[in-house]
Amino acid sequence: MQSNYIFLLPVILGVLVTIILFVTTSKKNKDHSGKRKKRTKTRSTAALQKDANRRLVQNPKDAEALNTLAEIYYNEEKYDKALRTYEILIDLCATQKEIDEFDVTLKYALSAMELQKYQESFKALMICRGMKQDVFEVNYNLGFLLFKQKSYEKAASLLLKARKIKPDHHLCTRYLGHTLFQMKRIKEAALFLRKTIDFEPDDKESLFILAQAYSSLGQQEQAVRIFTHLRPDPVLGPSAALYSGTINLKQNREDKAIMDFEIGLRHEAISKDIRTELQYNLAATYIKKQDLSKALGLLKELQNKIPGYKDVPALISKYDELNKNRNLQIYLIAPTSDFVTLCRKLSTAAYPQAKVKITDISVEKGQYADILAEVNTKKWEDVILFRYVRSTGQVGEFVLRDLYSKIKEVKAGRAFCTTAGTFTEGASRFVEARLIDLVDKKQLMKKMEELDQIS
Repeated sequence: MQSNYIFLLPVILGVLVTIILFVTTSKKNKDHSGKRKKRTKTRSTAALQKDANRRLVQNPKDAEALNTLAEIYYNEEKYDKALRTYEILIDLCATQKEIDEFDVTLKYALSAMELQKYQESFKALMICRGMKQDVFEVNYNLGFLLFKQKSYEKAASLLLKARKIKPDHHLCTRYLGHTLFQMKRIKEAALFLRKTIDFEPDDKESLFILAQAYSSLGQQEQAVRIFTHLRPDPVLGPSAALYSGTINLKQNREDKAIMDFEIGLRHEAISKDIRTELQYNLAATYIKKQDLSKALGLLKELQNKIPGYKDVPALISKYDELNKNRNLQIYLIAPTSDFVTLCRKLSTAAYPQAKVKITDISVEKGQYADILAEVNTKKWEDVILFRYVRSTGQVGEFVLRDLYSKIKEVKAGRAFCTTAGTFTEGASRFVEARLIDLVDKKQLMKKMEELDQIS
């Protein structure tokens, strides 16, 4: 039995060698076949081009030869040569009816697009659309060019038609979203922009516009998430930080707003307008946090660079004074609880030799506080109403009429109206025959100084 195995061994080895040789030979033949095909194809294109050039020497207006060359150039992405050749073919269309005028005009337009010769492309595409209305390449490229020209209404119409033909064309969807956003058709724009991002998550420009769309639709949290994601981007980062910070500031998230604005200002490549807005908004945030020294530093820097920018001079004047006077700062910009505490102190100090008992406090939308007090002195006792207006502007007659109505309602014997600003002539005339005393900024500052001396 062992001898039988020994006998079969050479046979098995022979079969294996035959198989290996067959596979190797087949693979070589296949490789050579592929190379031959490739060479044949190359030779075929070269032969076509050689033949076309030979024919053009004999007849420069040979339409078939020109078309052959144009197709070769177009397919090989030699768009400058394709453009010149298709231009010759377009000129021959009037006399040589066998030329497909639509096809050569379209490829001329597309070659021009590739070379960023947008004006030539636009003219050719318009001619194409005059021939056929329902070709995707015509509608899409015309829509794109109109978008670049900011003719958004016309661009949207063409891009919508193109998208009906090819719903999955990514760039058509993208530019349609951008166009609709510019037209303030925000809800529709957001739909197409989301589709764009689903296809191309790294399309930061579309992502930035989608965040603006979310903000316009009141979806601030989604907007902030995207803007925050885009803050590090060297191109869109400064603008994204400005948007994010502005939203956070409106949502009373001052610390996050400060972070946004500071990140935006760290960018090296940043436009003057965006930098100015970032600084201005950062100063406004510091004011809201009552960090007036930092706010004033930013405002004064802005004033030096751009004198008279927005209300910067007025803000510097106002907050420079507040920064030096803590009581005035509390009166005008501190939280309501701190403001009311200061008003209580001012009311109690109004009659130094009397016993003052505060019986009621009310605040009207942060605009003013009313404090009702019972005042007892050695000679008289009465109910006094104090109104403290949080304003540096002029207080008019309307506020005084409202105060007078409240005097009668609470049965007060007298009232004081205090402001960090001034009173109009009408307000002064109104109180002439009424038991209301007006306290303007100058008198208020004096009373605050007296408070400091007491404490």
